[in-house]
Order: sequence, then C-alpha cells, then structure tokens
Amino acid sequence: MIGALLLCVLTSHAAAALQLSGRLEWVRKVELRAVENGVVDDVLVTPGQHVDQGELLVRMDQREAQAGSLEAKAGVARAVIALEDAERELARTQELFDRGLIASEELKDAELLEAAAAAELESAKAKQAAADVLLERTELRAPFDGIIVAKHAYRGAVIYKTLQQQPLIAVAPTSQMLARVLVTSDILRRYRPGQPAKINVRGRVRDGLIYSLGVEAVRIDPEGAVYELDVIFESQPDEILRPSEFVQVTLP
Repeated sequence: MIGALLLCVLTSHAAAALQLSGRLEWVRKVELRAVENGVVDDVLVTPGQHVDQGELLVRMDQREAQAGSLEAKAGVARAVIALEDAERELARTQELFDRGLIASEELKDAELLEAAAAAELESAKAKQAAADVLLERTELRAPFDGIIVAKHAYRGAVIYKTLQQQPLIAVAPTSQMLARVLVTSDILRRYRPGQPAKINVRGRVRDGLIYSLGVEAVRIDPEGAVYELDVIFESQPDEILRPSEFVQVTLP
C-alpha cells in the first residue's frame, strides 16, 4: 500500500515536469564602438576567435593622442616647477616677516601666489588625466573573456564617432549561455527567476536556473499571448555553442 502510494506521488511529480523545445542565445552581447574620430590602425581579431579580458582588439591611429598626452605631461612638469618656486618664495617671505622686515601684505601676496601655483598644478594634472583617457580610447579591449561575434573594423577605415551604423567589434561571453523557450502566460505565471531547470544540449543534460521571464508578448496566438522564458546555464569555451541551436528545456 505504501509502495503504491509512493509510486503514485512520483508519477504525479514526473507528470508535472514540462518539456519544451528552445534555442540558445547569448547571455549578453557587447558592441564596441570608437568614441572619438580617427583612422583604424590595426585589427587583431576575427569572428569566432576567443579572447581574454583586457586583450587588445582594435587600435586606432594614436599619433595625435600620444602628442596630446606628451604635451599634458610637460604641462604638469612646468606646474611642478612653478609650485616649487612659489613654495621657496613663500618660505623666504615668511622668514622675512618673522624677522619684522616686511609687512603682512607681502606675506599674504606670497601665500596667494603659492595657492595659485598649487591650483595650476591640479589643473595640469586634470588635463593630463583627460589626455590619457583620449589615448586609452584609441584602443578597444575585450571587456571580459568571450568570443568575437562580429567584426566591422578594417585597417585604414576612417571612423566618425557620430556616423557608426555598425559596431567595430561585438563580443559575447562564453562562460554562460541562455536557453530560450516560448510559453503562454498561464505557464509563465508558474515560475520565478532562480528556480532550477534542465537543459539538453546535443544529448548532454545540464543544470540551469530560470533567468528571466518575458514582460511583453512576442506574438499573439489563438491560445493566447506568447512570452519568452530564459534559462541560464554554465558552458565552456571549447564547447563552441552558438545562438539559435535547438535544445530541450525541462521546467519543474
């Protein structure tokens, strides 16, 4: 009697599982564009290539940016010298004031000159930081470990930051993938993000978690509105999984 009851419970639990056909999608795809006008100097990647975080992907012509950085560094050096001169002059003036040889107005003038020199140094440092940012922007680097999804950058191409119809490079992470299924609103209401799920990819079943539930319908069928439900799972770069591959998703 107990065995029959247990079998009934297990059968009921198995029947509650929902198997759906889905397709793979990237968890996210980052599009990299030039943020300043320039000319492409070198492209170091091709579509399908795996890259590490921080790896150089595209280099723009750096000559103008490098000149600006050098000029900014020279401005900092001049400001440092000016501040040192102002500090020496303030020390000399303070000594004369302490000995009663000059009036307090002259000491105040020296203090103002020293403060102005200190401010000029901070301004020069800010200009150097801005110049360094412009130099950094001549290089596009991988924001994370991933795969090159698209490349629209070619050596010698002239890039205008306001006229880029396509990204120079698109990168997607390979450590995780999404399995996307389409469900009706009745099914969607059964689940919450974080619930476990199973994904069958090329005959291999792996564990996943419900990642997101669609908010807007992708289409309206006679049975009702249809929404996207995404399941996230871990993957390996050497698996070479690709978006739009068909998979089977089992929901609890």
